[in-house]
Amino acid sequence: MGKSVRSCLAEVHGTSKQGFAVVFQGASSLSLDAKGRLSVPTRHRDVLSATAAGQLTITKHPHGCLMVFPRPEWEKFRERIAALPMSAQWWKRVFLGNAMDVDMDGTGRVLISPELRAAAGITRDALLLGMGNHFELWDKATYDAKEAEATQGEMPDVFQDFSF
Repeated sequence: MGKSVRSCLAEVHGTSKQGFAVVFQGASSLSLDAKGRLSVPTRHRDVLSATAAGQLTITKHPHGCLMVFPRPEWEKFRERIAALPMSAQWWKRVFLGNAMDVDMDGTGRVLISPELRAAAGITRDALLLGMGNHFELWDKATYDAKEAEATQGEMPDVFQDFSF
């Protein structure tokens, strides 16, 4: 790890075990290799090594992408999902039953299981979006189509009084 934990965490914002806040943001276009591995962008790699020892958890998202959590953030999310009532049992299955723990290898790659790649329709070209305390991993063409559809429609009412 080239940078100190402090300098890695200074680049991002959110709360880690060291008291810093870690917030992942930005989009990165990536390509999965023939084995289904993706290289975590360098700007996130050192932070993930420092805050999660390179341990990640990947699961399905109901919008058709994958959620990629640093392990400490996954544990918080998992506890919230597990506490839901029986009426949410199918959603528990979606999130918890499909979760896979992965570790970044020495070069910052993670293996996306065939089941999760198929669930998100990811074959090669992907987009990794920083979403605060986790990432979303999208098939690039699917994301582009959904973003275009969303931006062609009306903005949600929640933005009515929002200033840009």
